[in-house]
Order: sequence, then C-alpha cells, then structure tokens
Amino acid sequence: MTSPVLPSLPADRLTRGLLVPAAAVAVLAVAAPFLGGYASDLVVKVMILAIFALSLELLVGMTGLVSLGHAAFYGIGAYVTVLASGDEGGNLLVLLVASMGLAALYALVVGALSLRTKGVYFIMVTLAFAQMAFFVFHDTPVGGGSDGIYLYVRPAIGPIDLENRLTLFYVVLAALAGTYGLLALIRRSRFGAALAGIRVSEQRMRAVGFPTYFYKLAAFVIAGALAGLAGCLVAARDGVVNPELLAWHNSGEVLLMIILGGLGHLRGAVLGAVAFTLLKELLSTHALVGPLADHWQLSLGLVIIAFVAWLPRGLIGLVQRISPEGSR
Repeated sequence: MTSPVLPSLPADRLTRGLLVPAAAVAVLAVAAPFLGGYASDLVVKVMILAIFALSLELLVGMTGLVSLGHAAFYGIGAYVTVLASGDEGGNLLVLLVASMGLAALYALVVGALSLRTKGVYFIMVTLAFAQMAFFVFHDTPVGGGSDGIYLYVRPAIGPIDLENRLTLFYVVLAALAGTYGLLALIRRSRFGAALAGIRVSEQRMRAVGFPTYFYKLAAFVIAGALAGLAGCLVAARDGVVNPELLAWHNSGEVLLMIILGGLGHLRGAVLGAVAFTLLKELLSTHALVGPLADHWQLSLGLVIIAFVAWLPRGLIGLVQRISPEGSR
C-alpha cells in the first residue's frame, strides 16, 4: 500500500521562522571576540546543551517519544572523541563523523528494540539501555572507570584548531546553527509532518498507510546522532569525559530543559537550555544567593516547579505573547 503524501509547509514560513535565530547567531558571532574567558566558556556550554536539547526535542516535542536514556548517545559521542583522538589529537572532521556515527548506531539498536514498546515501558527500556552503556564505561578499563579519561590534545583540521578559545566558540556556534536549521527543515518537511501526525495519533497514521515504526526509528537515529555531536563538542571543550555524562540524571536534565522552554518548539529547546544553565549558575553562586548556594538543587527544583505552574507552555509562551508569528 502506497503511503499518502503529506504537504510540506510553505518556504516563506520557514524563512520567517529562521529570521530571529539567524539574527541571534549573527549577534553571537560579532560579540565572540569581545567576551571574556568566563563569559565565552559559559556561552559555549549553553550552546552545546542547546544542541543536546534540540536533539531530544526531535523525539519528545516533534514525535511524542519521551526518552529517559538520551544521555547515552551524548556520552558515547564524548567518549568516542577522546578514545579516537589518542595522545596526539585527531582530525576534527573524522571525530565528528565517528562520534555522530557510533551514537547513531547505538540509537539504531536501542530504537529498534525499544520502539516495539509504548508509554512507560518505552521510557523504562530507554533508561535501561542508557544504564547499560553507563556501566560499560564505568566498570571497564576502556572508559577509565569513575575517573574518566582525558583529551590531551583538542581536535583540529587545517587552520581550525579547537585549542584556540575563539575557534572553539565559532565551531560550536556553527554546529548549533546547523542543528537548528536541520530540525527546522525536518519540521517543515513531509517527514516532519508525518512525525507530527504520529505524535497526535499513531493509530490513525497507521490506518492511512504510514509505516510509523520506521518513521519513529529514523527520528530516533537522527536524534542520537545529534546528541553524539553535542557529546563530541563537550569533550573538546572540557578535555575530559567520565561516565556521569551517560547517567540518568543528565537525561532528566535535558528533558527539563525542553519542558522549561516549551515542548513542541525549537526555540523553546534553546531557551530552556539557556534558562536551565543560567539558573544553575546563579543559584550556586554564593555572592548572589549566600548560604542557599550550598543547596542550589533544592532552590533549582522550587524555581522549576514555579515555572511549570505559572508558565504551562514554557518560556516560549512568553515569546508568543509578544510575537505570535514565527514562534516556532
């Protein structure tokens, strides 16, 4: 049976939706040389987490698949980067392809099995696979145990050397822009329309002839590859990786980011990454909150509860009140 054709959204709507993100990228590109060390490092951290959040947005917001094992692909990308670099560093392009490729391969295995389940069972299976990956790196010599392993020389390719702080900034910015652009194209494509239909009613999509399992599997693999990209970049930024990157709480945190920003919106994923990171920084700074900084997890939890109660549509809801057009 031939699957029905779904219409894609108009190109002019895609262009309008990318104007604000493109302007933000331009502002960051211009401001980069003027940022101090701490500010530059913080922005790079936020951008990497935004890529990670966008990768999960493809699953949760666009396809309706809630995963608690997404950090596995993030950690695999980071570990592949360090292990493939060796003691003398590696080629940036090769490391990006390797980290994304192996993360996507693991996502293919996990997705092929976990997508045969639904609801809470799917959540638990993805969590189980993530914990398996965690203990592979935690309990074997290849991952360096709980101490992790170090990246002695950051990746480079020709004049692009990530040892340079400004170069790292621009590479991460380009990766974020590429990720956002790719997901915007997917969202407005026939493939994206099919994922949206699956999110609303998978049963109806199957009834009209769509092989929903393979659509979901494709989304799962793409999301895994993008999480692997974020993992590669965080390894290059930090110079060290450890099994905590694959821990379940990292999967929970990135899920909180997209909920905080607003599910179903690419900008929401980015806003959520920004807000979550800044909240952690502010609430753990003694100069700002005093003794409460020692209990920043409690403060962060209360703030997030307040956000969810007062802004059920996330931070993107505030943006939509100001500018309803192109909020996605």
